[in-house]
Amino acid sequence: MAIANNKSENNNKKELSIQISLNGLSFCVLNKQSNTISFLKRVSTSKKETPFKILDLLVQEFDSEEQLNQSFSTVQVVHDNELSTIVPKELFDEAHLADYLKFNSKILKSDFIAFDDIKVNNSANVYVPYVNINNFIYDKFGSFSYKHVSTILLEKILEAEQYAHNSKMYIHVEQSHFNVIVVSKGKLILYNTFEYNSKEDFIYYVLFSLEQLELSPETIDIILLGNISMNDPIYDMIYKYVRHVSFGTRFDDYKFTTPVEANHSNFPIIHSF
Repeated sequence: MAIANNKSENNNKKELSIQISLNGLSFCVLNKQSNTISFLKRVSTSKKETPFKILDLLVQEFDSEEQLNQSFSTVQVVHDNELSTIVPKELFDEAHLADYLKFNSKILKSDFIAFDDIKVNNSANVYVPYVNINNFIYDKFGSFSYKHVSTILLEKILEAEQYAHNSKMYIHVEQSHFNVIVVSKGKLILYNTFEYNSKEDFIYYVLFSLEQLELSPETIDIILLGNISMNDPIYDMIYKYVRHVSFGTRFDDYKFTTPVEANHSNFPIIHSF
């Protein structure tokens, strides 16, 4: 999804991506000419905030962070929330966006609803973006594009799995929620987002998802992405109940001016360009 106005474009080769969730923000600057990630920053909150508080935090970052106050050739916003659903294109009708969401998400009549095309499996991702964030970015930069975090995850994972012959569960971990993507022989079987407050919550949703799909913790491959490490209690909990657990990789070819946390971290924002 893109928003445009009549502001003139510049010839700068730097691109900015901003990931927005109610638990914080992430920023990434790509120098397209040198294929280098020149700036990568995560700002976390101690608890889940409102979209208004997150906007205040975003404004503070633009007021204080020098790297964000330069010219960019393109700007992209990645919306990270649970208000999304995947619809096969043969069942999709743009006139009924709210109908797709209302069965599994709590939405208001006033909510603006958008969608992304996911070409790799011929589907549409219907979601609610943070409109106040979009308005701020539009006022600051003019034209920009935006998409949902699950669009990036699904596109990249399905591309990587298109020739696979087995079943895998990808888990993308954030501070208080995680995305689950299950693929079997290259086909999407499940996408869902779960909120968690403890490692027990986390493993419950993982095992429940496997049970519903009749997949065995003894044979399924679980691939971890995002904000998790081998020292994390959540990793220990998963490893206790699932036999085959490993960390994924971004498979990007960017250079980095500063080292990233791990090869499985910052997956959506780095792949958002």
